[in-house]
Amino acid sequence: MIQIRRALISVSDKHGLLDFARALASGGVEILSTGGTASTLAAAGIPVKQVSDVTGFPEILDGRVKTLHPKIHGGLLGVNSNAQHQRQMQELGIQPIDMVVVNLYPFEQTIAREGVSLEEAIENIDIGGPAMLRSAAKNHRHRAVLSNPSQYASVAEELRAHGGCLSEETCYRLACEVFHATAAYDSAIARYLSQRAKHDTPARGLTLQASLDLPLRYGENPHQSASLYGEFTHHFEHLHGKELSYNNILDISAAAALIAEFQEPAVAIIKHTNPCGVSTAASLCEAYEQALATDPSSAFGGIVATNRALDAETAEHINKLFTEVIISPAFPEPVLEFLRKKKDRRLMVMHASFRDALKGPTMRSVPGGYLVQDADVKRAEDEERRVVSKRAPTADELAAMNFAWIVAKHVKSNAIVYASAHRTLGIGAGQMSRVDSSRIAVQKAAVAGLSLQGSVMASDAYFPFADGVIEAIKAGATAVIQPGGSIRDPEVIAAADDHGIAMVFTGTRHFRH
Repeated sequence: MIQIRRALISVSDKHGLLDFARALASGGVEILSTGGTASTLAAAGIPVKQVSDVTGFPEILDGRVKTLHPKIHGGLLGVNSNAQHQRQMQELGIQPIDMVVVNLYPFEQTIAREGVSLEEAIENIDIGGPAMLRSAAKNHRHRAVLSNPSQYASVAEELRAHGGCLSEETCYRLACEVFHATAAYDSAIARYLSQRAKHDTPARGLTLQASLDLPLRYGENPHQSASLYGEFTHHFEHLHGKELSYNNILDISAAAALIAEFQEPAVAIIKHTNPCGVSTAASLCEAYEQALATDPSSAFGGIVATNRALDAETAEHINKLFTEVIISPAFPEPVLEFLRKKKDRRLMVMHASFRDALKGPTMRSVPGGYLVQDADVKRAEDEERRVVSKRAPTADELAAMNFAWIVAKHVKSNAIVYASAHRTLGIGAGQMSRVDSSRIAVQKAAVAGLSLQGSVMASDAYFPFADGVIEAIKAGATAVIQPGGSIRDPEVIAAADDHGIAMVFTGTRHFRH
């Protein structure tokens, strides 16, 4: 057990501070402190000693240097069982500091503010705090270190229960949390400064640090263990239903990314991260019915996402089909009460913050490493489109092209989407051959009883041969949108011209693997 006789407290976040400090003081613990923390403690009548009185050196450089002193770090790093350490400390007048209570300057909160300057961000990089945390955490066999107000209550209770002592197990656990916290803090600083620098070359290092967000029952399959790390539950709130699975989380992410593309009322139905139906309409109910009609068999057991608060009429229609998850910006109370009648179905609120989260880099693991890339956030209006066919598309065809192109961006490659101006009609996803994706999309439309006459086709990448376009023409499509860039583009364009259909090149590919 580690006896706590002397504690240094220096915190930015003062939640719970006074209650914890009172608990220490009532147990006879001497409290050292700095600056604003010392003033807060003194104003509350809690006995406190200034660090400058211990070091014999004032705070300098606008408070940048307060605790960086041998009498502080010697008191933290001295090993109780090391006779040489104890002799040196006695000779130099260094007293042990048994506990450090520190949380760091709010760097991430600072850079999240609109218009924050680089200078202001840099001033919120903590130096002394991480140094004290690391010193105490390194010496955790002899020191206790608290880095988060959430730890106060359990530590205070253990101190009361054991006569002012903490177990080595507790101190070890607290030390582990310190290194997670400081790693995350340094990672946030490095990420921010790198983004500000806008280097053309990749960063030389990658730091991965995220706190456990959700423990998961298993991964994609029951024999795989899995956990969720980061801030997913900050952006998506679980209102009702069974706990989220690994696959649910992937599908929710895919659905949110797709539905965020639309301004008008929209519904997307997702299965295994692929859209099996998408529609926009004057009402959510109409949009849902049209999205469902694209592929009602695949929609069974899928994910439904809306970009408007879910209304009662739409909820009643969704309720007719088994749905794993419903995602919406809001569930009015009567709708929520109605949907909760199915106890297992998951209901998720997507907060507006998820849109900003979509802009972050994407990452995947590979054996021995990680692939990191910018998010594919390029929008249709940012592309330099050009008509390459003899016939230009009509206004209706252009509207349908825009819609189909948005959806194709969210379909696994090779991706083919047939659509009208406001709804999908057939989707072919994830095939090794682009022409096979086209044939599957046509087949899906036929099974659903949807005509492709007068539709448009979108392809996420160029056609290597004219056969994919021929399939679209045979199906009844009158216009095709694709990136272009194949050595056989002239053949593909000629096929379009031979049949009088319009073709637009976007110059942008949207592979999704």
